[in-house]
Amino acid sequence: MPRRVSPHPAKSELEILSILWQEGPCTVRRIHDLLQADGRDTSLTTTLKTMQIMVDKGFLTRSDTRPHMYSAAASAETTQAGLLQDLAQKAFGGSLRKMLVRAVQDVGLGEDELQEISRLINSTRRGRKGGTK
Repeated sequence: MPRRVSPHPAKSELEILSILWQEGPCTVRRIHDLLQADGRDTSLTTTLKTMQIMVDKGFLTRSDTRPHMYSAAASAETTQAGLLQDLAQKAFGGSLRKMLVRAVQDVGLGEDELQEISRLINSTRRGRKGGTK
């Protein structure tokens, strides 16, 4: 039976995407060097193979020029939103409310984080009152 491909990146793929979101388009060598600097002990060929698979999955794009330049196919925000929705579905029965309550209650958010969340909620409420949502 063929292996099911996840619509979301795996941990090692997220590490590569994080670099590309921060650095912009990069070569395999640059990605590999940054992974090594971050304590990841893999070979260059492993990094290349992972990135080729990510192109096949649609997580990365690759230029036609040499050396190939790789870019993230989706923004960090789009990818994170998909991962959050997947987590809410798998672990919280699809309830974003339950997931957010658990995060606020159990993660130990700092005062700055709580204020930022409060500002976001208030901004969202104001937007809805204005008829934008």
